[in-house]
Amino acid sequence: MSVEMQLRFDREAITEYSKANQEPAWFLEKRLSALEAAGKLGLPVLEKTKIDKWNIEQFLPFQTSGKAAGKAELDDVVKAQIDVDAVKNLLVQKNASIVYHATTEELAKQGVIFTDLATALREHGDLVQKYLLNVVKYDEHKLTALHTAVVNGGVFLYVPKNVVVEVPLQAVFEVAGEDALLCPHVLIVAEAHSKVTYVDTYVSIEGVNMVANSIVEVYVGPGASVQVASVRSLSENVHDYTFRRAVVDRDGHMEWILGEMNDGNTVANNTTVLKGNGSRANTKTVSIGTGTQRQNLTSQVQHIGTHSESDMVSKAVMTGEAVSILNGITKIEKGAEKANGEQAENILMLSEKARGDANPILLIDEDDVKAGHAASVGRVSEESLYYLMSRGITRQEAERLIILGFLDPVVAEIPIEEVKNRLRQALERKLG
Repeated sequence: MSVEMQLRFDREAITEYSKANQEPAWFLEKRLSALEAAGKLGLPVLEKTKIDKWNIEQFLPFQTSGKAAGKAELDDVVKAQIDVDAVKNLLVQKNASIVYHATTEELAKQGVIFTDLATALREHGDLVQKYLLNVVKYDEHKLTALHTAVVNGGVFLYVPKNVVVEVPLQAVFEVAGEDALLCPHVLIVAEAHSKVTYVDTYVSIEGVNMVANSIVEVYVGPGASVQVASVRSLSENVHDYTFRRAVVDRDGHMEWILGEMNDGNTVANNTTVLKGNGSRANTKTVSIGTGTQRQNLTSQVQHIGTHSESDMVSKAVMTGEAVSILNGITKIEKGAEKANGEQAENILMLSEKARGDANPILLIDEDDVKAGHAASVGRVSEESLYYLMSRGITRQEAERLIILGFLDPVVAEIPIEEVKNRLRQALERKLG
């Protein structure tokens, strides 16, 4: 479906921004090609969710926020999410500005690159060009085209062969102000037999008509291991679109840990391509819907390599008049012998007007495989609430305990203690 655009920016604004950041000519050309494509492409086709009335392009893409002098000048909303004194490798972006960036000497000695995208384009242009927008194509649909045209920051993380990064590398993305845009592009490359964990957090403060449109691309080399954890806590004034995709080579391992804690409308697509033999993927997603928000969350794995394995678990809790669509897709291609794909989607509804839809999908083109799915959608029983309330607990506290008990089997399995704590903090915030 094509949607007519009335943009508040043009080719000249994009060109000016690109030149101000000293971007290579090839990237400016890609930006302008994407802008032209955005006017012709339709929106992504989503299961049971119409987004043509959502804020797609009404933003001012290149709003800057100055340069923070240090940790003390970071906004309180950032400090509430992360211990800036304890984290040594950290990047903070606000709207179109990188307001804080710190890395250790040890990281540099290992040959690891952890920097913002604009710096990477200037200083590592050939390496970035080799990988950027090859997993997620800019012309897939209108949202990816718009993202590419006005990308205003992001992260480039490169881990050389055989390098193990012991501590998580972290980023915080913040959007604030009227008609603001947060449009980071995160590019992670892990060479053969390397290992790294990347964690990011999305937050927002005052402002209306804000948009977040992000892309994450991950390349997992042979025998490499990558963990990506993301907790998104954007306000109800933010329309959030995110597209994450990883390609995993032979014996590689990709793990996603996702906390969709937004208060506003959300579209998220998370796809892993198990290209190599013996490659593996694990995806854990937890979400809470409140008020009148709409969520469309898709987790997908494509098995191409033999003996590849995947496990996807998604849990959502809906309150108020919120609506959540959970899509789980396991695709096993012809030739992916001995593949094993498992998935489960569970939705708990706490009010009569809340709606949840769990859609497990298996697409199998090979005989010698294993695949399974489970899905459930239901309401919390009044008997359970009555039992807790009979012990002197208020109804609100009883609902809170039931929600935490429903989600904890996924949260408790998160191997990164800091991410686990941050997700629990986000859960408590959404539960009031």
